[in-house]
Amino acid sequence: MYQPFLNHLESELTTKFDLRPRAIPAGLELNVSDRGKSPARIQSWSYQCPQLRKIRYTYIDAGASSQIFNCVIYPSYHYDLPLLGLDFLSFGKVKNLVVLDFQPLFQDAAYQQKYIEPLKFLHDRYPDLSQDLEMKFYDSNQYFSKYLLFAKTDVETVSTRLLAAFKDYLDLYWQTIDRAEPLTDPADIQRIVKAQKDYDCYSAERDPASGLFSSYFGHEWSERFLHEFLFEDSAPLAVR
Repeated sequence: MYQPFLNHLESELTTKFDLRPRAIPAGLELNVSDRGKSPARIQSWSYQCPQLRKIRYTYIDAGASSQIFNCVIYPSYHYDLPLLGLDFLSFGKVKNLVVLDFQPLFQDAAYQQKYIEPLKFLHDRYPDLSQDLEMKFYDSNQYFSKYLLFAKTDVETVSTRLLAAFKDYLDLYWQTIDRAEPLTDPADIQRIVKAQKDYDCYSAERDPASGLFSSYFGHEWSERFLHEFLFEDSAPLAVR
């Protein structure tokens, strides 16, 4: 269901950036489960380039029962750019939940004006994908922008409106990277390092997908996947 999104992302990345593979811990790049009614296959990819220190995306294909595409792009520590985050989930083609955002590292007014306000015109273009839904697991005021796309929708909207929005948000993100000035002050760079690490810790604690991963692939594998790949800076003391 989300293969066109994955294909477009890969085409854009390989065209615009000098990508190098980024290591995925052994055993986490691919897994297949025959639990439940439908076999599930999870596959992940990870890359890096001078502008982006970590690009990671994952696809879960459990046939008609679920289709999931998740991606987070972490800029280099030399840029104070927001992260690009998306989570597209479909269960039985009936329940379709989509999230797409420039995820801000900071909430101060200057940062918001610089990186988040330029999103407004795209956000206004897709009002049907910006629904006033409750966030059950996250604080909507932390690591989310006021112009995120967050909606429950249908299959047709996914293949048309969401795909168009996805392409538009990616285009603007690439433009934001092109215009960004690298940081040179070590204190500024360390501030970004801390902010990105804090993001991983916060996300690992709250990510509801860990339960889904466990149901398909078991608790031990899912804990490794959560802490060693998805949010590798989350200080996985329990795993160790």
